[in-house]
Amino acid sequence: MPKVLVVDDSLSVRKVVERALEAKRFEVLSAASGTEAVELIGEESPDVIVCDVIMPDMDGYQICEFVRGHPRLGATPILLISGIVNSTVLERASKVRANDVLRKPFAADELLSKIEGLIPAAYRSMAAPEPALPMPTAEVFAAAERAEAPPREEPAVHVPDLKTTLSTLAALPGVSLAVLVDREGFLIESAGEMLLEAEVAGALAACLAESSGAIGSELGQGALLSLILEYDNGVVLLNGVGRAALLALVLRDPAVLGKVRYYVKKALPELLEVV
Repeated sequence: MPKVLVVDDSLSVRKVVERALEAKRFEVLSAASGTEAVELIGEESPDVIVCDVIMPDMDGYQICEFVRGHPRLGATPILLISGIVNSTVLERASKVRANDVLRKPFAADELLSKIEGLIPAAYRSMAAPEPALPMPTAEVFAAAERAEAPPREEPAVHVPDLKTTLSTLAALPGVSLAVLVDREGFLIESAGEMLLEAEVAGALAACLAESSGAIGSELGQGALLSLILEYDNGVVLLNGVGRAALLALVLRDPAVLGKVRYYVKKALPELLEVV
């Protein structure tokens, strides 16, 4: 029977995906981290790998690079899953030769359709058409993710639009640019006046955050929450967005810093919903 490796740091998501696949008589392996996934890939030689993009140690792109460089398993199909699927994510997925990308939350039928299109042809007839259990819906996958998410002051009542959220911040008086990047500096989304290329601004912001975070860690101050950089002609405000992303705002007027920080704190729960 086809062997699928599911890589996700969320236990709830792994369990829901396992149930969906086992109902179709796939053999399911699971890994909670990139390090664990690398070990299982070499030991078990899965037919398909389903891997979350954002994980604490190795991200999905690095897993792809590992597999593609493997002398024996380099052709193994890989399906990346991500809460954000935009041109940047698709470009990076293509660069590391992932076979496909699926946006979270997703319905079980979507997941199964993607996987069945990736498994070797010899296995396709072996997946039973009758599920042993009711198939989970997209809402079930979303609920599994929420179950492991850190508590927020206000529950999410809608799926926020990332571009709208950043545009709202960029439209605040005195703000010229809002950029959201992942922790490696790759652009997720941007809004406002492009004083320089958003990709460059994001990469610089990530470098600053990494070095400043290292200082705080060495001093025993914990994780970096925010960073304020004052210049002759304005201020750059950096804020961590969970463990996955970084928000950078360019302010023309330092006098609006307090007000902008207030609105950033209000926007963080929405940004956490989509990164």
